[in-house]
Amino acid sequence: MTVPPGAPQASRLRLDGVSVVVTAGGTREPIDPVRFIGNRSSGKMGNALAAACLEAGAIVELVTAAAPPAPAPGLRVTEVETAEEMREAVWAALRSADLLFMAAAVADYRPRQAAERKVKKDPAGISLDLVPTTDILASLRHHPRRSAVFLVGFAAETDDLVANARDKLHRKGLDLIVLNDVRAPGIGMGADDNAVTVLDAEGVVAAVPRRPKLEVARAIVVAAAARLPLASA
Repeated sequence: MTVPPGAPQASRLRLDGVSVVVTAGGTREPIDPVRFIGNRSSGKMGNALAAACLEAGAIVELVTAAAPPAPAPGLRVTEVETAEEMREAVWAALRSADLLFMAAAVADYRPRQAAERKVKKDPAGISLDLVPTTDILASLRHHPRRSAVFLVGFAAETDDLVANARDKLHRKGLDLIVLNDVRAPGIGMGADDNAVTVLDAEGVVAAVPRRPKLEVARAIVVAAAARLPLASA
């Protein structure tokens, strides 16, 4: 990991006593009882972040739309499916949280109304009326504890990577944003490895080259923990 001079080392940072919420996986927005709109997210990055936070001594709630990890001391898992279910779970979890990693790939659109019965195949095709899903990060501006929670967002980009990530950081009112290039082979959604750039309002905080997702997660946790009032050396 490339970090600015004088940055704290991973071995010196802990999250003892810190309550952390991590979101993971891609939400599923139902079309009918058997079909849904989703994305390629596997939940691996979110699971890795939860594991890295547990290693650092945090108490972790994982809100996941993917297969949950094995039970572990200090880990609570809330399983959800849709963007709205995830929003409700995140809002509830933030009542006592200090740090949120919003690593889930939340679907941007959902059918205006899901069919109650399976939609039969039509040779002429079908049209879906799509509407935006809940913008969870934007909604957190109105959470009564927003000012008490350190908020880390994620940006999976294909073009104008840093510019788009900076724009999202400012638009969503984030404290940090983690950028990854989903065009690059072997990293990102569904892969076992990742490579990310971490930014705050001042610019690049850390550049993490391709590594297994748990190692990348540890680097992200270091960047966040260094900025928490509760972080200790």
